[in-house]
Amino acid sequence: MPKIRYYTFWIALALIIVFALQSFISGFTDALILNDSSFSEPWRFVTSIFLHGSLAHLLANLFALLLFGFILERIIGSERFLAVYLVSGTLANLIAINFYSSSLGASGAIMGVIGALAILRPFMGVWVFGMILPMSIAAVLYVIIDAVGIFIPSNVGHIAHLSGIAFGIIFGIIFRINRIKKERKTHKIKVPEHLLRRWETLYMGAD
Repeated sequence: MPKIRYYTFWIALALIIVFALQSFISGFTDALILNDSSFSEPWRFVTSIFLHGSLAHLLANLFALLLFGFILERIIGSERFLAVYLVSGTLANLIAINFYSSSLGASGAIMGVIGALAILRPFMGVWVFGMILPMSIAAVLYVIIDAVGIFIPSNVGHIAHLSGIAFGIIFGIIFRINRIKKERKTHKIKVPEHLLRRWETLYMGAD
């Protein structure tokens, strides 16, 4: 069982603290948001993952993060979970900046978590959309919603969401393949002791 450091909780706490700073410090959001200045200030690709545009935006992401994050962290371990979160969110931003003038929010990173879970635990039941669905079906529904949302004008970064879940799926495939390889290497065929003794007696003349 991978060691758990509860990074999901610490990320959630960080999101809350950052939103409080956004609310009370003038210019805080502008200093960290992803926009046209990002290529000369590359840290924005990461810092923007911790920003949110409204309380509703924050609460929605916190719910998804705590729901899916703890599950994935328990399955793959804290370090790998953190890698999925940060890399998926950052790469999703790298794609999103080509389509939007600015971007902020943890949604791309969280969608990466969802994508990885859909591969690693496809039949696990999760509570989404007011019902219990298999993880794989939930992920497909998220993809459909965001794919349709691209064509509906809004302030939602649907392309960032789709990019995040795509990178999460890649992570999930890599982890799954590595796990299968590890299981094959460690798998040993155990022969019962009495059968070994019988074989020795019959074919080697052992007493």
